[in-house]
Amino acid sequence: MTLLTSLNPKSSQIDAPDRSGRLSEGADRVSKGEDTPGEPVPAPETSSADLLGSASVTIRDLVRWGDERLLAPNEEVVEPDGLAGLLEDLIATCHAAPGVGLAAPQIGVNRRVAIVDLSVGEDPSAILVLVNPVVLAVEGEQKEEEGCLSVPDVSQRVVRPARVVVRAADADLNVREIEGTGLLARALCHETDHLNGMLFVDRLRGLKKELTRKKIERRRARGGW
Repeated sequence: MTLLTSLNPKSSQIDAPDRSGRLSEGADRVSKGEDTPGEPVPAPETSSADLLGSASVTIRDLVRWGDERLLAPNEEVVEPDGLAGLLEDLIATCHAAPGVGLAAPQIGVNRRVAIVDLSVGEDPSAILVLVNPVVLAVEGEQKEEEGCLSVPDVSQRVVRPARVVVRAADADLNVREIEGTGLLARALCHETDHLNGMLFVDRLRGLKKELTRKKIERRRARGGW
């Protein structure tokens, strides 16, 4: 989305939260809205206090549209070497953007790692770490606004599954399954797409896709980013 916090809910910046419950102007943010009733609640992750315990945390520059790292293959994580530091930087950069989700290639690291934080930085236990995520099952359909931190000030309505099940490892490389509906489903799909070399624009169809790409290129040519 990317889908996906600003502490200023009225902000129009790309990853400011949208109280309408849609993924807007920052698909790497899932806007702060209520989950669908009955949605399974993910088990608490490693707290951000644990993940952000290092003095070496760095807020990274965000990679923008046109950078080949957004489309490059992303390496599977098989050993924990460097993982804690990468997660610390992802969380810090996501919250500084501000956002509620971010994938490693968006900070220039081509590894299959992402985070989602539906609490928009307010609840450390809400951080979901996604290492080597794979979509196992999808069901239904929803169509909501998505944008992306890597594509500033551009958003479109994107079709996503209404329900999704993703298998991913956590910060300790323990594999588990995460089920999400509504905003969480969109965020999980959006961030997994990033790790598969896809942006939300790639999910558009026909003329809408063509016009959106032209709009992005015009803004980029004008020095928008």
